[in-house]
Amino acid sequence: MKIRRKSRFAPEVFTHSLNDIMFFLLLFFLIISTMANPNVIKLMLPKAASSQQVYKKQITLSVDGDKNYFIDKDPVPFDQLEAQLQGIFANVEEPTVVLRVDKTLAVQDLVDVLEVGAKQNIKMVMATAR
Repeated sequence: MKIRRKSRFAPEVFTHSLNDIMFFLLLFFLIISTMANPNVIKLMLPKAASSQQVYKKQITLSVDGDKNYFIDKDPVPFDQLEAQLQGIFANVEEPTVVLRVDKTLAVQDLVDVLEVGAKQNIKMVMATAR
């Protein structure tokens, strides 16, 4: 009687697609690492005995539907708007104004306010609703 040996199963690991997976993982981490810190340069900065702060000031300029102008809830006539802004932003390095303009006003009214800011190099940011 001839006893047959059971054929042993040799386990195999299919690694055909492993190279592709590793390549995509490497590519993914390279892209993500550059997006996380795109312009990082490590510097040893010198120390100073005194520090100087950059003074930024931001105000809100609101214009309602009747062309009434308000600087931080204080009414201001349009002919005095430029002088008021100049007084507020004296000795300010980066003046910024948040514009809140009623949607019923004409575009020309917005342009008039933007011209006042452009004369004094004021950064104007328009606030909008969602």
